[in-house]
Amino acid sequence: MSTSLKRQWQIFLIALAFFTRIPIPADTPYSAKRLNQANRYFGVVGIIVGIVSAVVYLLAVALFPPAIAVALAMISSLLVTGAFHEDGLADVFDGFGGGWEPEQKLEIMKDSRLGTYGAAALIMALGMKWLTLAAIAEAEPFLPALMLVVMHSLSRICAASLIFSYPYVRADQNSKVKPLANQQSQQDLWVLIATGLIILFLLPINVALAVTLVITAARFLCGKWFEQQLGGYTGDCLGATQQITELAGYMTLLALL
Repeated sequence: MSTSLKRQWQIFLIALAFFTRIPIPADTPYSAKRLNQANRYFGVVGIIVGIVSAVVYLLAVALFPPAIAVALAMISSLLVTGAFHEDGLADVFDGFGGGWEPEQKLEIMKDSRLGTYGAAALIMALGMKWLTLAAIAEAEPFLPALMLVVMHSLSRICAASLIFSYPYVRADQNSKVKPLANQQSQQDLWVLIATGLIILFLLPINVALAVTLVITAARFLCGKWFEQQLGGYTGDCLGATQQITELAGYMTLLALL
């Protein structure tokens, strides 16, 4: 039992290192197989990122107007993750906006430079998150802290679950690309789902049902969009899904308020 728990802890640390800038022990065993298994803990990593953002928000809202506190919370999440998912969102819109064929879109998405489509998507996504959370804070000053934890987790669960449903694609099967979890077992998927169910218990039942419905629909539409454009998903597509579903969750709560 202790060996199994130790292995799962090490796999979690790989997930934490993959998605955040939080340091982990240098002697943590790593392999492509363990990275694939780490996708089961992406929702847990989201909880950690959400808690960091929520703590920053709660400290800041005691000193500043809620809109400023929201901005500081968002900045903290960008620092913790290295804007990992935001980069994916920008790359997806650059590729889909600038390319005609799947191969061309994939090549554009690999380019580290930011284009007009990506910049516009990034500005709008960050702006909408800030406006939505600020509006929620006006109605319930402490509610953004809860939603930061909930949506940082649920959005990563939505993104990670695409690995189970769609094939992984890239421009050149022989090209060197950054490591990515691109396989998911049923056990991995069930761990993700269990994490999401636990997180949903933090919300009132009507809010939990509404958020689940909306982000599930957003996840489905994202998957079909990627399949139509590329024939599957890339790491950037997972990042874009995380950003889109996170924003969808905030907007759902605001609509209910």
